[in-house]
Amino acid sequence: MSKLKKVKSNKKSEKSVTEFLTDTSTNVSKTERVASTTAGGALIAYGVKRKDWIGALLAVAGGALAYRGATGHCQVYDALNFNTNDKSLTERVKNTASNWLEQTVEVEKTVTINKPAAELYKFWRNFENLPQFMDHLEAVKVIDDKHSEWTAKAPLGRQVHWKATVTNDMENRRINWQSDEGADVPNRGMVEFMENAANGTVVKVTLKYEPPAGKIGELAAYFLTEEPDTQVEEDLRNFKRLMETGEVITVEGQTSGRAKSATKVKTATV
Repeated sequence: MSKLKKVKSNKKSEKSVTEFLTDTSTNVSKTERVASTTAGGALIAYGVKRKDWIGALLAVAGGALAYRGATGHCQVYDALNFNTNDKSLTERVKNTASNWLEQTVEVEKTVTINKPAAELYKFWRNFENLPQFMDHLEAVKVIDDKHSEWTAKAPLGRQVHWKATVTNDMENRRINWQSDEGADVPNRGMVEFMENAANGTVVKVTLKYEPPAGKIGELAAYFLTEEPDTQVEEDLRNFKRLMETGEVITVEGQTSGRAKSATKVKTATV
């Protein structure tokens, strides 16, 4: 009879420990508590074995870790109002990370070109001209007045492809476009031509797109000197040179066209 009572007593004890480890009033998760207890015990054992002042410090640190694991309470977390035992925390972190990765890149740049708006619009409207001054574009094929196929460079020597549709076309003033469904890089944007009698024409590009690998793809592009904000700015500077001088000076086989001298000239076909 006493043996049976002893077994029941052990089961009750095990249940109590389980409840203690999963107590939601603590601010340290179960995994952290087990790790803290294990590490704390190891430090205590090692510190006692050393039998010197360093060992004493290690033993004290181990005791603090073991206490953290046993109680499930961390004063630092209290000060930061942080709780790793909150099950909703993991979901919040996942959602934040997901939103960050799926965030759309937005770029807005302008340049003033000493040419009439009509001339600039006409050249841009033939999308097959764009690779002449957009270094990241490999090719554009015009299918009809509204539809086109695009091939662009991507980080690490990759290529991305998409089809696009002109959604709004105001002659000599504005062109809006949007990629079709299934695009490697979903994007949409607008180019505006705002003529100014004194200074020529202000060309404004507004571009929104989702990088090939989400925000991670944008960061990879940044470290490969292909950050989109800088890229669009350089494209517009090239467009200005092309329209005002008839040529664009670019660099091939070098890491950055911004830091090297020119090695190749592309001539405009207006």
